[in-house]
Amino acid sequence: MEHPKEERTFVIVKPDGVQRGLVGEIIKRYERTGLKLVGMRFGVADEKKFWEHYNKDDAWFLQKGTKILEDKKKNGLPADKEPMEYGKDIIRQLVKFMTCGPVLMMVWEGNQAAAVVKKITGGTEPSTSDVGTIRGDLTVDSYNIAAVDDRAVRNLIHCSESADEAKREIAIWFTDAEMTEYRLVGEQILYDVNLDGILE
Repeated sequence: MEHPKEERTFVIVKPDGVQRGLVGEIIKRYERTGLKLVGMRFGVADEKKFWEHYNKDDAWFLQKGTKILEDKKKNGLPADKEPMEYGKDIIRQLVKFMTCGPVLMMVWEGNQAAAVVKKITGGTEPSTSDVGTIRGDLTVDSYNIAAVDDRAVRNLIHCSESADEAKREIAIWFTDAEMTEYRLVGEQILYDVNLDGILE
């Protein structure tokens, strides 16, 4: 059984984060919590892998598409597709965005890594994300403008929802051999039970 300090989570700095030169700032925010970077890949990602990554089924497409269709009818907007296609459009927009330029993929390790990264990253919609979070501080996009422009929300980062979800996502993008096992000096103050050797 893995120790809680060995929990891992998955992060992608999206094309907007790379293009705006925010990679260093994003890494710094995660790093200063005490999380450890154990995997990294930079480049333009594979479209088919992103469909696997987002992992949505027909029930999800139908549910989301039905909601979009209802909203369109309520607001007097034209509706020219079946609900399933509107649902698939959500992932199509995401995949188009995520493959439009290079991204930085990272694996972070530490106690409650998934929850810590999610907290620091902030809510999915930047315009309503809390001040102090990456999305709340560094971008202004919203669901509304993304819908008007028929595109994915540009919110800088993808992060795993949970440790279990992270395991699934990491396996899509990284092999075990691509993870680096090492010790940070700072881990002693975070995790050592007795803090032996601090005083000489």
